[in-house]
Amino acid sequence: MTAVADAIVLGAGIVGTACALELARRGLRVTIVDDGIVGGGATAAGMGHITVMDDSEPQFALTRYSQQLWHAFKEDMQSRFPREAEWLPCGTIWVGADEEEMAEVHRKHAFYSARGVPTQILDAAQLTEAEPNLRRGLAGGLLVEEDVVIYPPVAAAWMLRQSEALGATFVRQRAIAFEDGGVRLADGTHLAAGSVIHATGTWTAQMFANLAVNPRKGHLLITERYPGFLRHQLVELGYLKSAASARGDSVAFNAQPRATGQILIGSSRQYGATDSAVEAAMLARVLRRAQEFMPGIGQLQGIRAWTGFRASTPDKLPLIGPAPGYRNVYLATGHEGLGITTATGTAKLIADQILGRASAIPIAPYLPSRYPSSREEAPA
Repeated sequence: MTAVADAIVLGAGIVGTACALELARRGLRVTIVDDGIVGGGATAAGMGHITVMDDSEPQFALTRYSQQLWHAFKEDMQSRFPREAEWLPCGTIWVGADEEEMAEVHRKHAFYSARGVPTQILDAAQLTEAEPNLRRGLAGGLLVEEDVVIYPPVAAAWMLRQSEALGATFVRQRAIAFEDGGVRLADGTHLAAGSVIHATGTWTAQMFANLAVNPRKGHLLITERYPGFLRHQLVELGYLKSAASARGDSVAFNAQPRATGQILIGSSRQYGATDSAVEAAMLARVLRRAQEFMPGIGQLQGIRAWTGFRASTPDKLPLIGPAPGYRNVYLATGHEGLGITTATGTAKLIADQILGRASAIPIAPYLPSRYPSSREEAPA
């Protein structure tokens, strides 16, 4: 049996459903293939931030472009965007513990201001006023005003429904092989397509030999409802030092308010871990770090902890574009902890490349061809 589509999207996480919706909005016949829960993989396991980042110019370009697309998307879809997606325009405060980190606050402020991103420098008193439950003695922070928090699984499911309303088809099957001309499913069905888009996160690396994508394990915990305890997403500026350090296990303070009044607490990074089980020692490190910044967190009731694996690349930029050795197979993976933010921008860049149109931002930094890779497929 053969079904025909203009594009097949493998993976129904936030990146895959965003790609499907963008392609469907441009008039293509789209099929989405996934044998799991929509938005149930890394999308459900991560923190739901839509945030601008500045580790590099390409990272800034993609996160800012994507963030603006999210805001335009939300405004355009206001009447249909589900309340359950918990859109919360809380902003992010990068917390500076000392004068060295305040120098980074000023650098980030200058960087963002020069590029039109609204930010405010907070001194110690203003930081306390903004977030009374932070410990005293912190030097200040940087408020990035247009950052948003959402509940990603609902957003992904909604994107899938919107693409189906435009004629897309969802196939709940496992893809076991692919080629330039389509995909073969576990039940023997062959789906023919003009293009195949791999948006399967860490699984993409198992379908290509030598692909520059590695899993990064992270722990998170969510609390009971404590409205008002936390007002903004908080990230320690030490997070940047940790992210730039050697590829060992690390933790950093990152906390998000949710529209429900709950608080999501992170975060950790583990490279080389393969067991998805929650590790008590690592979770304890995460919570101790959180209490160093917000001592009151220790009095809150946690209700669930979990882990997830995020697809990372050596240069911390995603792979968006043609898979090496293929004409019509595309990669949309390697977003690490920024997949929610960059889903909208990734979808635009993928659609632009498939349709041969110019993109709003340069695509070269994200092309998979920047890494050597083999055309040989790995076992599905």
